[in-house]
Amino acid sequence: MRDRPDDFDEGLLRPALSEWGIEAGTLDYAPVGFGDFHWVAGERGGRRWFVTVADVRRQTFDGLGLAMETAATLRVDAGLGFVVAPLRASDGATLRRLDRHQYAMSVFPYEEGTPGDFGDELPATERALVIDLLAELHATPPPLSTPDRPLELSLRAALEQALRDTSLPWLGGPYSAPAQELLADRAGVVRRRLEEFDRLADKPREPVVTHGEPHPGNLLRAGGERRLLVDWDTVGMAAPERDLWLVARDDTDLARYADATGRRPDRDTLALYRLRWALDDVAEFVEWFRAPHGRTPDAESAWEGLTGTLAQLAEGA
Repeated sequence: MRDRPDDFDEGLLRPALSEWGIEAGTLDYAPVGFGDFHWVAGERGGRRWFVTVADVRRQTFDGLGLAMETAATLRVDAGLGFVVAPLRASDGATLRRLDRHQYAMSVFPYEEGTPGDFGDELPATERALVIDLLAELHATPPPLSTPDRPLELSLRAALEQALRDTSLPWLGGPYSAPAQELLADRAGVVRRRLEEFDRLADKPREPVVTHGEPHPGNLLRAGGERRLLVDWDTVGMAAPERDLWLVARDDTDLARYADATGRRPDRDTLALYRLRWALDDVAEFVEWFRAPHGRTPDAESAWEGLTGTLAQLAEGA
């Protein structure tokens, strides 16, 4: 996130880092990503670590702990070198609470590389490298800790309530009224796309280990053809198309994956996960703007995300 968490005490980080044997001489906030908060910790000798603080009210502590454990197992035990996984603390934990209810921390190696952005369009050669990584991941036996990632929309009930309850104004902040008006204008589109989602979801699918969000923003170019995937909090068992829709752009990409795995991607399932991503985004942005918020860079990004996603849903309706 670009905004620092207002209610978080950064003084908790240094003593927590000692559980990893790290004595941080420097601790700098890194305004990157969307969802979690990040710092770069440095020792006096020059070694650095990437510290992630998650609000476990958004994803439960136990659920995030399973994801971090899975990533660590994929990296260390399964030998998947492209997995940027959390390091284990002195007691073996990959996730530690920083307070009783809200925040938890993981520590990662600081990897040198060039990150991408979510909206980047990868050239065919780059897509091929990522598809090869995904094929290797999907063929890996799942660690016991791997969580299931069901198809259900996590905030669907709240989104449907917002579509129904139009009489009470949203009063959370500066984007509340514009967001409520925009959702009302697009209500028919959202309802039709929810119905389409239900039709597409009514089909059995064989699950594999998936990353969940292998878009360019979670890709590090680490030199030559070496590519790394970060942000494994969404790892879990699901259809391979959960990953592929974010990467594959044409028949050549799909054929490359099929040749590597012996499994041909299903176009309806690709469309399902593309639609699921958009509907999840709309639901998350609606929740954001119904809640207290200010006119911040992250809120502005959320507003741009809501307007853009609703426009995309309307184009495909």
